[in-house]
Amino acid sequence: MSMLITIHRRLRFQVLKQILVILFCNSMLLGILSCRENNQPPSQQITSAKEDRGPDFLAIFDGKSLKGWDYDPTHWSVDNGLLVGEVTSKNPLKSNTFIIWQDGLPADFELKLEFRISGSGNSGINYRSAQLDTIPYALKGYQADIDGKNRYTGQNYEERKRTTLAYRGEKVRIPDYKKPDEPGSLKSGIKNNAWQNREIIASLGNDKELQSKIKVEDWNSAHLIVTGNRMQHYINDILMSDVTDLDKDNRKLSGFLGLQLHVGPPMKVEYRNIKIKEY
Repeated sequence: MSMLITIHRRLRFQVLKQILVILFCNSMLLGILSCRENNQPPSQQITSAKEDRGPDFLAIFDGKSLKGWDYDPTHWSVDNGLLVGEVTSKNPLKSNTFIIWQDGLPADFELKLEFRISGSGNSGINYRSAQLDTIPYALKGYQADIDGKNRYTGQNYEERKRTTLAYRGEKVRIPDYKKPDEPGSLKSGIKNNAWQNREIIASLGNDKELQSKIKVEDWNSAHLIVTGNRMQHYINDILMSDVTDLDKDNRKLSGFLGLQLHVGPPMKVEYRNIKIKEY
């Protein structure tokens, strides 16, 4: 009788052992599958989500003409499939000039393009901007800065308004600012060509290290992500500046898109593969 009990116990133990082995294997399999799903690069997950909630990117420069843009033909042209801006000694600029996209006033959007600029050049991508009535082909508003020496490339500079909002490598919050009613009072908030009411809330990296990621007199990519009151400037897929603008009186949530030629010495800037996705 005791032998039968022992055999029965051994059989129960073997069955229980097999059940535990099966459960353990199933658990491991589920864990591996879960890891595969969760270990997708964040950029892929974000890209997928953005593609799902908006249309595809739309090319706004066809590489053949400047149809859909307003510009000074003295300084802007198409050459070998490139959108070219040029300042020469024979045709200097008296004020900053822009080639302005005419087919929309983007609010929330992504913009992608590639640029190449001469060493003495100064340019930029303006967005959510207003067009001036007093100066032809002039804009005021947010700008993703671009320059040939890469001192400022990637920063957020507000043309003809609050000046520098974020230097390269800065994540910034712009608090609400109640300016006085008198004309020109906005200048009281500016010192050393930077907006004094800004708050640096995080670092995106060392300025010199970020600068080293930008090619000199060669092709670079720019990617702007502008949603709500947040503006992110990427150069060569690296986040260079990040601004959240809470200043209701001075910010703008939609407006013109344009490319800049800055007053200064002779220079040349070239753009290609310009495309936008609006949300």
